[in-house]
Amino acid sequence: MVRLMFRMETEVDKDRGLLLRSLLRDTNTAASPALRALRGTPAERETPLQVWALEADGTLAGGLDAHTWAHWLHVDVLWVADRHRGAGLGSRLLAQAERIAVEEHGCTGSRLETWDFQAPGFYRQHGYEVVAVIPDYPPGIKEFTLTKKLR
Repeated sequence: MVRLMFRMETEVDKDRGLLLRSLLRDTNTAASPALRALRGTPAERETPLQVWALEADGTLAGGLDAHTWAHWLHVDVLWVADRHRGAGLGSRLLAQAERIAVEEHGCTGSRLETWDFQAPGFYRQHGYEVVAVIPDYPPGIKEFTLTKKLR
């Protein structure tokens, strides 16, 4: 048996990171008919989606930062200022993002992650279902992954 020698490096290298992602995308596309079907379509690209709630003076009252990819909305951040919590602003932000995802990006599903002390109950009230729970991520906290069919 021939044993090959490799030099291992641990530095952060942005160009190699981009190359690595590109190589993995090509490998995954070759292996998956579903991913092949996405190639060359608008759904192949990650597209930012943001919704902002501003007070009259321009102060941020709440916001949602997300992206769409492969006919899915991925909610990365949803935040509402303490003084506006419980008044429906988070629900409005989420509904607006879901509407845009469906109407403008053809999304059929939504996904997000939240911690046990944040908002799993809020998302369940809006039709999301828990599909995964990761205990101790970070230690002492549970992370929930939730999804929802949008159509």
